Amino acid sequence: MWLFLLSKSYKSCLRFARLFLTSGDSTMAKKDKGRINVLLTFDVDADSSVRGPYSGRPDEPVARSKGQFGPKVGLPRILNLLDKYAIKTTFFVPGWTAETYPENVKEIVRRGHEIGVHGYKHENLAQLNSQKDEVEIFRRSIDQLEALVGQRPVGFRAPDWEFSPHTMENLMKFNFKYDSSLMDSEEPYVVKSSGIVELPVAWSWDDWGQFEIHRRSPSVVLNGWIQEFNALYAARMSYFNLTMHPQTIGRASRIGMLEILIKNIRKRRGVRFLRCIDLVREVLS
Repeated sequence: MWLFLLSKSYKSCLRFARLFLTSGDSTMAKKDKGRINVLLTFDVDADSSVRGPYSGRPDEPVARSKGQFGPKVGLPRILNLLDKYAIKTTFFVPGWTAETYPENVKEIVRRGHEIGVHGYKHENLAQLNSQKDEVEIFRRSIDQLEALVGQRPVGFRAPDWEFSPHTMENLMKFNFKYDSSLMDSEEPYVVKSSGIVELPVAWSWDDWGQFEIHRRSPSVVLNGWIQEFNALYAARMSYFNLTMHPQTIGRASRIGMLEILIKNIRKRRGVRFLRCIDLVREVLS
């Protein structure tokens, strides 16, 4: 079943990439030779994804508790690890998470990280009933985050990496500078028709599939991510974008694995860790 869902999500991302990024509609970002930009991004879903009508499951106490591990235990570990290596990055936060765990989200910002939009209750946009529903999710999510942290978010990551036919239009409508949901490249690019920067993702660069679906050990995932990074580095690519979740990567053994990965990456010349918005500004400059 999970393999089917993964396949469905992947095919959907490709379908919408073709829909919005037709031939001649994208411009690749200029590469800075000898430099690779590393984004260690986090989706702070908490238990939002088991609370909404599009979660695909009832309101289960065990599922909620798993999500609650993120803000309660995983997030503080992540923030401390990032501080240890002076890394600033981007956290994509559902509006419901910000409303339910406001002090956690404020702490993310206090430590110098960026906040991006990630739905309200982690709604799968491809499953919504109408364009109006999606507009309301965007509006409510943005308003909640802006009210809490005092700054309007300019980045978006689609829950489940799923777009509807209206999502790109809504990104333009709400003046987003970038999205990080599509899978059609290994480099950032600008969508000409919208001016929005795309920061591509990949299932192999995501912790959820590795740990929650395939149940791999930290050592196996570490080896896989090191291979991914080394291959990009050898190919002189300029970009590596990991997607992680505090409720998943925040387990003690996995935080230890992430630290080993950071140390390994830092050994390479030309590496820098940065927030999504910092890279986007460079792409647009």
